[in-house]
This record gives sequence, structure tokens and C-alpha cells, in this order.
Amino acid sequence: MPIEILMPALSPTMEEGTLAKWLVKEGDTVSSGDVMCEIETDKATMEFEAVDEGVIGKIMIADGTEGVKVNTPIAVLLEDGESKDDIGAASAPAASAPAPAAQEAPAPAAAAPSAAPAAPKSGDGTRIFATPLARRIAADKGLDLSQVTGSGPHGRIVKADVEGLSKSDAPKATAAGAPTAAAAAKPALAAGPSAEAVMKMYDGREFEEITLNGMRKTIAARLTEAKQSIPHFYLRRDIQLDALMAFRADLNKQLETRGVKLSVNDFIIKACALALQAVPDANAVWAGDRILKLKPSDVAVAVAIDGGLFTPVLKDSETKSLSALSAEMKDLATRARDRKLAPHEYQGGSFAISNLGMFGIDNFDAVINPPHGAILAVGAGVKKPVVGKDGELAVATVMSVTLSVDHRVIDGALGAQLLTAIKDNLENPMVMLA
Repeated sequence: MPIEILMPALSPTMEEGTLAKWLVKEGDTVSSGDVMCEIETDKATMEFEAVDEGVIGKIMIADGTEGVKVNTPIAVLLEDGESKDDIGAASAPAASAPAPAAQEAPAPAAAAPSAAPAAPKSGDGTRIFATPLARRIAADKGLDLSQVTGSGPHGRIVKADVEGLSKSDAPKATAAGAPTAAAAAKPALAAGPSAEAVMKMYDGREFEEITLNGMRKTIAARLTEAKQSIPHFYLRRDIQLDALMAFRADLNKQLETRGVKLSVNDFIIKACALALQAVPDANAVWAGDRILKLKPSDVAVAVAIDGGLFTPVLKDSETKSLSALSAEMKDLATRARDRKLAPHEYQGGSFAISNLGMFGIDNFDAVINPPHGAILAVGAGVKKPVVGKDGELAVATVMSVTLSVDHRVIDGALGAQLLTAIKDNLENPMVMLA
């Protein structure tokens, strides 16, 4: 039967997108992995690939259409032997497809691996929906399709769901792309006075009405969710930067011939990455009903762009040199501002850094970006009077930082250990090269 191609959720926060451009036309043959169209999300413009083979029977959403909801049919793919006359029946059988959880008993094995097997049925006789290519691969491998969760339209099993499985994997298999109930749930904007009520308050006053774009809606929803659902607490420390500033100046002078210039932020990233290794229990995220304790230090860094922000993730930061971190951060920041980041480059991580020091902000409290366990808010380094170890008054460059912590993941003493480790790394920068 014809396959409905649905508007994909290309990021966990995507609710709708713009179908920017079709790269195929009706009648074209596509194979799994072929790029079919470009889709603009709330974060970036991304290519959307076919998950199975067939012929484009109908394009349902035109180029440039905005506000296309996730899971809206955008095209129909015809399988072998099908024609446009079959398109009208495409959605009816799919709507009655059984949920994967209802498929309890094994399906009978297919007899002819060289051809697409007949559509299998579950123990209660209901049809298991799978594409011919997926059925053929399953038959070749001896997979039980009743134990595979489909990631295609209406739960249909596609090539990607069975390609990497072995016979022993099938009973516990779920599609990598299949959204869980938690992932599918989208936070809504906080309830409050209606737009009409607020505008009425300013009746007679001059104002400009700005329509929210996708990124602004996502930021509003996620940060509202974060402040309402995450029990934040805050830890503050002052960090003396004089040793780091002198060390940085010396390093930059030596790296000048290589065209490398390290920023204070590069040292902060490295200091946080090493601190997460020194305090491994703090390198963790909240996962609904459990905590995930990460082994690598995947550090996210907030990057401001027009109309919003990205938090690209520098993975395995603890293993990378300062110059490598500097180059990677520059590349990620540039592509973030051009909205060219792929989802895997700004998703994940256990810890984030938000630095407003370059704007002259002394200190602030950052909102945790779920599912991270903590975020470090970094203020400006300013000259301040300090009392030395010998009791003498001196002047030092002092940077104020605030660690916002998710109390479900990290308790007070553990958070204090993490912040102390960050402070020690920054005040003794040579240690970070050991």
C-alpha cells in the first residue's frame, strides 16, 4: 500500500517547520538515504532523507509552506506495482494499524527471502505494517517483525528499523528514531493573561507587535518548563584570574605563529571538563525516573544568535587540548549564528556554560537546560581588592561565577565539590595541561 511520508520531528523541541524546498518531483524514484527535501526547523535548515525505496506518487505540501505540523503528510511514496490510483486508500489502513505494544505473539516466518514476503500478522490476526524492503530484510535475517517497533508513518516498520538487528535482538528492539512518550510530549507555553487582555492594557499606547518565531516559542516553552519542574539551587564563588591571564598571554604569544588565540572561555570549558572528571558523580543528567551518569565530559556552551540562542556541545572536552577546544568552539559558534548546526551538535551534554562577562555583567543566575544537571553562569573579570594569605591587602582580577544545580541530580555538598574543582583549575591553569 502507498506510504505516507510525514513531516518529521528533526529535533526534540520541533512542533512545526517550513518545507523550504523539494529536491524530488512526482514520478521520481527514491531509495533509502536519498535526500528528498529541505526543512527549516526552529533551529536550522536540514535535509530530509527517504527511509525506504519507491516512487514519489504525490507531493502534498508545496515548496515554501510554513507552519507544517509534525506528522502532517507531506508526500506519498508508491511501492512496486502501485499507481496513483492507490493513493486515496493510503491513510485508511494505516489509521487502523495496531500499536506496537499490542503485537504480542510472533508472526509466521516468511517462506521466500528473495521476494518481499506477505504482510505478517500478529497473534490476534491483525496485520503488522512494514514496507516490502523491511519485510525482505527481516525474512533474510529470520527476524520476528511482531517484536520490532516501527519508526515510519503510523508505526510502519521501515528499513532502518531492521537493518542493524540480528535474530536475537528482535524481541528487545525498538526503533532508534521512534519517539518515546516522554520525547513526544511537548511543553506548552505557560498559562497567563491572553494576548487580547494584555493588549487591552496598552490601548492607546504606541507599540509594535512581534510575532513569535519557532525558536522564540521553543525558548519560552523550555525555560518555563525548566523553572517550573527543576528544583534549582545556586552556589557562588569568586575566582582570581591573574595567574590564568598571565599564562594565557604567554601561551598566545607562543601560538601566534600557528594562528591560534586562546580566549578565557576556552580555559573555562577545559576547567569544567576536567572538574567533571574529578567529581564524576556530578557528571550526570536527570532522565525522568532515573539519573544517567556520563563518563565523558560533554560540555555545552551558550551562543547568542539573532532572536535566540544555541548551546552547541563540545564532546569529550576532557581529552582535547586548549587549541583544539578553541578551534572547535569557533567553528560551532560560527555555524550556530548561521543556523547550520545539525541536531547532534547541540543536543546532549551533561553540563553547560553561559558567559556574559564580555557584556560587562558581574554575576547572574542561569536557568538549567534540561536534562543537564548544572549550568555555570560566568561574569566579567574585574579588578577588586583582596586579602592575601599573609593578610596583606592587594588588587586582583576577580571573576564571579554562579553554579545553578538540579537538586534531583546533585546535592549541595557534591555541587560545592564541583565548583571548587572548577575554581582550582582556573586559579592553577598549568595543572590543566598535565
